[in-house]
Amino acid sequence: MTDDTELQAEELQGADNTRIAAALREELARRRISRQALADMAKISLSTLEKALSGSRPFSLATVVRIEDVLATSLRGRPDDRGAGGAATETQLAPAHMGSYSRPAVRWIEGAYLTLRPAFSQPGAIYAYVTEIFWNAAAGHLDFAESERADSTFTQAGFVSMPNLSGHTYLVTSEEGQYRLIMLGRGTRERRMFGLLSTLQVGSGSQLLPVSCPIALVPVEQIADLQLGVIGEDNAVRAEYREILDRALTAEFCRWHG
Repeated sequence: MTDDTELQAEELQGADNTRIAAALREELARRRISRQALADMAKISLSTLEKALSGSRPFSLATVVRIEDVLATSLRGRPDDRGAGGAATETQLAPAHMGSYSRPAVRWIEGAYLTLRPAFSQPGAIYAYVTEIFWNAAAGHLDFAESERADSTFTQAGFVSMPNLSGHTYLVTSEEGQYRLIMLGRGTRERRMFGLLSTLQVGSGSQLLPVSCPIALVPVEQIADLQLGVIGEDNAVRAEYREILDRALTAEFCRWHG
């Protein structure tokens, strides 16, 4: 019988690790569970979970078992992930309506990003949260999922379109005919992306108002002091965040026309 120490040491490798990470991101997005909440429920550290999801450190079998117990679902050996012979299969080409991009061509964009945009509720403040872009092995295209939002009720998830025609990247949320769109220009050498968000803002009562604003995505590992939530003028990181966000307009990744 395998004891806990041996189980903890057993790490999942290669395609298994990638498939489990994709399945877990999908579950988190569908259930709108934050990574911190999952880590707390599964009694694992947030750092362990983040590293496993980003691919910088493999999942251990013990970690996967704990997460499966908490979610009451299997992340391993899903029928949809296996071919007739029982071997794992993975579609390497996105559908035409998403740009027909191949998995190898878009690996550079996968990862966790600090996401910055103006705070709608507080003039002058910046709203900061995390967006992860990842390959959905079962569906054969890139997906994205937000996390660590202060207003977790409005956490978004969807698919990523990368057509060659414009060279832009589109993060699309589609829920029962309602759309929310992020349009990003070409990534910089540092893999930073800037563009425009179009969404709906809560107005008076139950009214929803169309709103657009600049947005920036920066790999989280490039931020020394990562702070999330509403970043007001008294916050020490606001100047850095403001400089990053302003680049969307000053470098003409997007334009305002009135």
